[in-house]
Amino acid sequence: MRPRMNWPGLDEAALIGVAQALGRVMGASGVVYLEGDLGAGKSTFVRALLGARGVGERIKSPTYSLIETYAVAGNSAHHLDLYRIANADELEWLGLPDLLDESTLLLVEWPERATGALPLPDLRVRLQHAGNRRDLELEARTATAGKWLSGLAQAAPGAMDGSSQSL
Repeated sequence: MRPRMNWPGLDEAALIGVAQALGRVMGASGVVYLEGDLGAGKSTFVRALLGARGVGERIKSPTYSLIETYAVAGNSAHHLDLYRIANADELEWLGLPDLLDESTLLLVEWPERATGALPLPDLRVRLQHAGNRRDLELEARTATAGKWLSGLAQAAPGAMDGSSQSL
């Protein structure tokens, strides 16, 4: 069984709190897939996570640029939004292979649009509409992300209210 954590019915402030707590316990590199319908909170989650990792500049949604890159503690973080990609072949012109190395954090919205062209995820973030709130699930797909979730479980209790865990 893969380690996972769930938070049903989060308001925006609570969603941001979880993303910030995750950002503080993550390592410098990894691959994170963000899944959910339009408006589910994927970009909000990324903004909070990157802000907690020390990105001081404005964190923009890459909806039109497809990729935004940020410096994070001497490393790079790449935020991709693949909503406008019709198939995985279109990623070639982004130069994705050149962006990936062991010190890179890759955050990918709409990863299902590029199946087979992306590295496998360490962590899957799933967001679903729950009225005017959001249900959040974090699922570790690698031992690296399992450590992130363990660190998250030990984070400040206020950021973890409402979570259920299976670690």
